[in-house]
Amino acid sequence: MVVRPYDQELKYIEKINSHSYRIKVGFQPNMKVEGIFYVNNHLEKLMFDELRNACRPGQMGGFLPGVKQIANVAALPGIVGRSVGLPDIHSGYGFAIGNMAAFDINDPTSIVSPGGVGFDINCGVRLLRTNLFEKDVQPVKEQIAQSLFDHIPVGVGSKGIIPMNAKDLEEALEMGMDWSLREGYVWAEDKEHCEEYGRMLNADPSKVSMRAKKRGLPQLGTLGAGNHYAEIQVVDEIYDKFAASKMGIEETGQVCVMIHSGSRGFGHQVATDALVQMEKAMKRDKIETNDRQLACARINSTEGQDYLKAMAAAANFAWVNRSSMTFLSRQAFAKQFKTTPDDLDMHVIYDVSHNVAKVEEHMVNGKQKTLLVHRKGATRAFPPHHPLIPVDYQLTGQPVLVGGTMGTCSYVLTGTEQGMNETFGSTCHGAGRALSRAKSRRNLDYLDVLERMKTLGIAIRVASPKLVMEEAPESYKNVTDVVDTCHAAGISKKCMKLRPIAVIKG
Repeated sequence: MVVRPYDQELKYIEKINSHSYRIKVGFQPNMKVEGIFYVNNHLEKLMFDELRNACRPGQMGGFLPGVKQIANVAALPGIVGRSVGLPDIHSGYGFAIGNMAAFDINDPTSIVSPGGVGFDINCGVRLLRTNLFEKDVQPVKEQIAQSLFDHIPVGVGSKGIIPMNAKDLEEALEMGMDWSLREGYVWAEDKEHCEEYGRMLNADPSKVSMRAKKRGLPQLGTLGAGNHYAEIQVVDEIYDKFAASKMGIEETGQVCVMIHSGSRGFGHQVATDALVQMEKAMKRDKIETNDRQLACARINSTEGQDYLKAMAAAANFAWVNRSSMTFLSRQAFAKQFKTTPDDLDMHVIYDVSHNVAKVEEHMVNGKQKTLLVHRKGATRAFPPHHPLIPVDYQLTGQPVLVGGTMGTCSYVLTGTEQGMNETFGSTCHGAGRALSRAKSRRNLDYLDVLERMKTLGIAIRVASPKLVMEEAPESYKNVTDVVDTCHAAGISKKCMKLRPIAVIKG
């Protein structure tokens, strides 16, 4: 492969305004639409440094730079609008993490790509509020952190404590949060405040391999490792009082619980199985991509439909998983404060997915189209009055939960009309990595990281201390930069900022 000099590459990248760049058609072969990425002054340096390093001969190891991945996605059959890179973008498998792309379902050439969803299907974030304040929790934060750590199974090989057999799993895969509701693990109103009401209706457990089910069965109701966490957070700043009050947040100092987890080994296996099938489908249907990691199949092919049904089952698994941990978090708080979760007002503010492909209606060049929207490391952010968001949020727009890194802040945003027009109603999902996991392990000492948490006054419980280095704040972009860019670009709007006082990690 010929590596173009950096100055040649730059001819294809044009600054649109202070927070976005256009990637022109021709930057990568066969591009059908333009690319766009959103950055501010700090974040653009990371993007361009990554591209510059890749232009040096002999440098092309690992994943392609994010800019190239956005452009390769723009070359996929059936894509409409633009291939969008959000401010937390970083290189991933096939699609960059933080890349969103939409495909016209009525175009027979349109594809679905597991790389556009990711291996952790329906990795997402759930936020619970409480009527407690920081003054109530600070004196007992070590105990409550320990209680959460004791209640929620964490770590790489953790096993769930929610009783499950093979029949239960089949039902959970099909029913999503309806299963949790039937079994008494969630409140009826939890579903109202969940994307898709916690259930993708096209899920078909028969399209999921026995191997995936075997991996998933013991893991339901577990946090896992990596960047997953449960945090006790305090409302630090409120930018939009009206939207915050609709979420049940009236003033700063209020305590919330954030749970970030996905479909564990189950989703990983579903993605792995699908990639094998899709390689065969690509040969048969003569589909060509710029990168073999972008393995895909026509949406209406058997392989495409089988993947979408299995992916929906994995999404349902993830919602049951987060619901089970909601149940365990409520138990931990109730026990600590010797009361009930009801009396603590432990309602779900919202639950968002940030690794999923969904069929949605959008306007493209003034025409309404049915699209398959891939969001990988991207959050749906629908505007006020959209029919798919809960009644409570009709006037504010959909809540968007943006998790920070260990020990830094997190944010709640709301969806906007401009985001609907520019990014198919999508925005950022988190901080986004700045250093690879291997580099983090080489550069950081986990004892230093844990010590820093202590000096910040954050109680921390970790199952595998060595993993802490990979998740240290230095390994990530600054989440405030990411959120401020989305706000400045108008693709979502800042509502409030949350600061952690206790972190539970795998």
